Amino acid sequence: MGETVATSLWGNRNYRVFLGIQTLSALGDSFSFVAIPLLVLHSTGSVVQMGLVTGLTGVASIVTGLFAGVIADRFDRRRLLMLADLARCLLYALIPLVWVFATPMWLIYTVVPLTGGFAMLFQVTYVTVVPAIVEPGQIIRANAHLYGSYAVATVGGPTLAGLVAAAFGPVAAIGIDAATFAVSAAGLLLVRLRPTPRPAEEKESERGERASVRGEFLAGFRFLWAHPVLRPLTVLLSLFIFLTHGMTDVIIFRIKEDLGHGDGTVGYVLSAGTIGTFVASFLVARLRKGLGFGASWIGAVTLAGIAVGCLGLTGSVPVIGALSATMLLATGVAGICSMSLRQEVTPGHLLGRVTAAFWTTHYSLGPLGAAAVTAAAAGFGVAKVCLAVGAGVVCVALSGTLTGIVRAESPEASSRTAAASGTPESATETA
Repeated sequence: MGETVATSLWGNRNYRVFLGIQTLSALGDSFSFVAIPLLVLHSTGSVVQMGLVTGLTGVASIVTGLFAGVIADRFDRRRLLMLADLARCLLYALIPLVWVFATPMWLIYTVVPLTGGFAMLFQVTYVTVVPAIVEPGQIIRANAHLYGSYAVATVGGPTLAGLVAAAFGPVAAIGIDAATFAVSAAGLLLVRLRPTPRPAEEKESERGERASVRGEFLAGFRFLWAHPVLRPLTVLLSLFIFLTHGMTDVIIFRIKEDLGHGDGTVGYVLSAGTIGTFVASFLVARLRKGLGFGASWIGAVTLAGIAVGCLGLTGSVPVIGALSATMLLATGVAGICSMSLRQEVTPGHLLGRVTAAFWTTHYSLGPLGAAAVTAAAAGFGVAKVCLAVGAGVVCVALSGTLTGIVRAESPEASSRTAAASGTPESATETA
């Protein structure tokens, strides 16, 4: 097994290093998470423009997702992570460098979507790397720790970003994010991965498919479509992303324009929201063990919808912060369960393509949703939009009770059977 074998996650040196550098990178991400919308709003004063940038970034992610899985399954995954970090470092560094001399909005519309493309490459590869660092039975705990470290980093991150943006402008916060990507890329040099096992024999038709990006992408999509849990999960998440992809922009607009608060308040509210992510990392393993995958996922998404709907009923900043925390707690539990299930039931040599197919499919409606939700907020008001989005999310969650999601058996059992057989069919049968 190599040096990643350990009796516990904390005894695994590779895992500790990986967790540390991803926490630092998450801290930097939280700066851009706040600074990019603020920069657009400062420059244009338009929530629609904020939604347009978010939408363009989503389009770039979708396009990248078409081939990100193929790349992750073909090439050295650690080097791909480093490449994605370095590219985002250079791209984000362009903004503060150029803003010293001019304030061209075309740079935002170019750089931010490009970073979204490299972020998709990183995220797809990141999912494939976790099972190569930890043992099969440790996957959900590792994902929970990583999610929790992300929350710890981002609890203070948005507050700091808001304060930096208020004191020095949003471009300074973006520059800090660029620096953290550089450190993360350097830290990955210290991480070692287990080799990914491949089937001893492959059908001739599969070899032919690997000659084209389209064929390799479809291999991941076919695995998703054949799986009785991943198939409905992909469909329902597509609808969920359509409804919620623009909610961060809506919350920022609500705080600044509707309620008249400054950048610092935006940072405090978003920091309060990320506390929910931290709590989710503690609860998810126990919830899935006690309730099972289906009940955990459906219950979490239902709670997220209720929280979003309640955002439209209050003008209190502390209550908005509490509801944001509830929403992120719920989406955190659902997200960790979903990602862990894919990692457990998918053979390692397919994991990049399955992840890319999954994300490309369910993010496909995200850009349209971000544009539609932010435009509706501008036209009809944030309160009505939140109520409508919340009701839609609850409907998505309840739809899961009519699918294989609610009947999913223990993911741990699926993991053991899939690992023993190494075939998509056996993984499908055990789920």
